[in-house]
Amino acid sequence: MFDSVYSVPIQSSEFFLMMAVAVFSGFLYAWIMSFRIPSRKRFFIVVAIMPFIVSAVITFVNGNIGAGVAVGGAFSLIRFRSAPGSAEEIAAILIAMGSGIAFGMGYIAYGVVILLLLSVIFVFLSFIHVFEHDKTEREKLLRITIPESLEYSEIFDDTFGKYLSSYENVGVKTTAMGSMFKLSFKIKMKDKTREKAFIDELRTKNGNLEISILPYSEQEFLL
Repeated sequence: MFDSVYSVPIQSSEFFLMMAVAVFSGFLYAWIMSFRIPSRKRFFIVVAIMPFIVSAVITFVNGNIGAGVAVGGAFSLIRFRSAPGSAEEIAAILIAMGSGIAFGMGYIAYGVVILLLLSVIFVFLSFIHVFEHDKTEREKLLRITIPESLEYSEIFDDTFGKYLSSYENVGVKTTAMGSMFKLSFKIKMKDKTREKAFIDELRTKNGNLEISILPYSEQEFLL
């Protein structure tokens, strides 16, 4: 059951059997993952067909080093033309690719196990309260746009002390051809219900320019 279905040379019936199983299990996998990953329909369509795409590539370049290097280069180009995804989306893609390699080598049962077992584990772990920390949940990213002439080193300290339990400057960059600065802070509110009052007080100091409070992630302040 867990042996490779491929013979040498590969028969068309073996390939189409692999294709049918890869496509069916890929769509079942994408359907299961759609319950826990908040993404668009087109993402799940790509995830559904990815096991077959990868398996077809592995099948046709198997044993051909030159073709394998060329395909690796093509995948690298696709990577750099793609927008970065969330951790859940990256995990879903890696699982689909892993199963595709198994399908491409003819190990159909292993490919199905990789897809369905890991999707069930993913959904199960997302439902239980594990690896969760209150600190991470409450941290936000504060962005404040200020005019170039404003000295920002200490001007917001009194407001921050009034509304925030902690804050950290995580970035400064120029914007609007250098006529403005955009400050980024990692913050934690003392009282979430006073967020509007906090923003209103900041507006009186930055000339009513743009202010945003976003969920914090390690990459967010680089954008």
